[in-house]
Amino acid sequence: MRSNVNLWWILSGFFLIVAAVYTFWNIVAHPHAPWYDGVEWVGSVALLFTTLMSALIAFYIGRVHNAQGGELPEDVLTSDIDDGDPELGEFSPWSWWPIVLASAAALGMIGLAVGTWMVPIGLGVFVVAIVGWVYEYYRGYFAR
Repeated sequence: MRSNVNLWWILSGFFLIVAAVYTFWNIVAHPHAPWYDGVEWVGSVALLFTTLMSALIAFYIGRVHNAQGGELPEDVLTSDIDDGDPELGEFSPWSWWPIVLASAAALGMIGLAVGTWMVPIGLGVFVVAIVGWVYEYYRGYFAR
């Protein structure tokens, strides 16, 4: 966690330097215009906001690190790889329902882009895929 905090603070400083260089470069590139007309405001403000957002993430992660009271396995030099590998749950490697669910999402998005008549078809396939995925352990060979 400490390494994440340090990386975000380094990124914040980098973006601040890039914002300053970008703004200065634009002023120098337009010597005959007043400085406020030489600045490309969209890029300068976007880089400044990128600096602020990365500083916000660094501050938040630092506060979470201080509040949790312990060290993550990534920060302990004597930890093993398995120490940071929690049990995530039960997944079905043979299940086809996630592919059907992805195709339902694709049908819905294509329906929004091409024609709205495809959206109800995508919603129907979505309902079938969700019900099939939720209830796949209640029927068939893998029923419990």
